[in-house]
Amino acid sequence: MHTTILVTGATGTVGREVVKQLAMLDGDIRVRAGVHSIIKGENLKRLPGVEIVEMDFEDPESLRAAFTHVDKLFLITPLAEDQVQMARTLVDEAKRAGAKHIVKLSALGAGAAHGIQLGRWHHEIEQYIEESGISYTFLRPASFMQNLIEYHAESIKQEGRFYMPSGDGRISYVDARDIAAVGIEALLGDGHAGKVYDITGPEALSNTEVAQLLSEVTGRQVAFVDVPEEDYRRSLKEHGSPARITDALVELYQVQKADKSSGVTDAVEKVTNRKPHSMRQFLQDHSDCFV
Repeated sequence: MHTTILVTGATGTVGREVVKQLAMLDGDIRVRAGVHSIIKGENLKRLPGVEIVEMDFEDPESLRAAFTHVDKLFLITPLAEDQVQMARTLVDEAKRAGAKHIVKLSALGAGAAHGIQLGRWHHEIEQYIEESGISYTFLRPASFMQNLIEYHAESIKQEGRFYMPSGDGRISYVDARDIAAVGIEALLGDGHAGKVYDITGPEALSNTEVAQLLSEVTGRQVAFVDVPEEDYRRSLKEHGSPARITDALVELYQVQKADKSSGVTDAVEKVTNRKPHSMRQFLQDHSDCFV
């Protein structure tokens, strides 16, 4: 009997990798990729056995269709002011559909008693899932290595620099490929119900150290530039970022700058039986993005 897995946020950094890795597995698994726009999900159509479904929160029928006969859910919500309500809606649909397990993409530190706003939003969603009665696993990853590509590749290529307001605090960056691997094991393996996995890479690095690795991998000098907080706030405002999101992101970078995002865990190796990708490995695998 086949298992149908719905992945929401399937075009995002982690969602895309989850869909890709699920599609490569043998066995009777049906992968349903939930996307906000069918056009954005075009690239996922190339993957074998992947069904693309459009999910519109303003259209309850589209959500019910996406959840039809779903057995398990990989839950990803976007960074938005209403992400908690979005997640509640998805959990309600999962319960209505009779889903047996939810793997939620959360964030490192979400369980802290006095955590940052981003963590508090994720923790609120986690609590709602717990109260739903559906079996769950929570993934709490550190900052993604892939953010270097998404947000900084152009300035690295054009200027040989990348800009962040996080100073030189060390960050335990993690590869989205490793997050996806842990999530898939939680979806398909045994013994993961009720577990919370703090997921990091194998080391904590400062941005200066990341710049040095970029220089070594690309063969050209790359430098890190620490951006003043007010300049970062101004940039977000100019790009239309809501005040609450801006405050939450600034708070995250303040924590990183204070070297409070440097903890390293062995969750990837414990769950997947292999070591996580190092930053050097990641940069070598994606070196063409930076040159």
